[in-house]
Amino acid sequence: MFRHLLTLTCAAIFGAATAMAIPARAAPLITAEEAALPPQKGAVPNSGRGITRGPKIQVPDAETGVQTSPMRFQVKFQTFGGSSIDLEALKVTYLKTPIVDLTARIKPFAQPTGIDMPDALLPPGDHLLRIDIKDSDGRVSSISFLLKIAP
Repeated sequence: MFRHLLTLTCAAIFGAATAMAIPARAAPLITAEEAALPPQKGAVPNSGRGITRGPKIQVPDAETGVQTSPMRFQVKFQTFGGSSIDLEALKVTYLKTPIVDLTARIKPFAQPTGIDMPDALLPPGDHLLRIDIKDSDGRVSSISFLLKIAP
């Protein structure tokens, strides 16, 4: 009985240590294999700024410099003129060759107010992403931005 209790205690401690290393709800945003793909030719970050009535996309993490993984991947959407975000039109892509569609990984974390992925896993390096959205009035907006992940 003591051996059984000791085994359970060790398993619980090992399990807790493993859970602390990678949060239980952590989800891959970008895999190491995708990060190893060649960059898309001519792709550069753009702010998406300009005079438009289309929805606004804000990516606070892209402005804070180097991040560590797992990270909280947050994006905020803002609409104008009483419109709402059309989540069916949301598209998130990793600008590599070939382009990697991340939309299916992001959709569970998307809401009309934005994206909130609490523990996104990304390999170290610079990752250029693009987000395209549309509002209920059919106005389209897009932004591409660079996420820098520390080794």
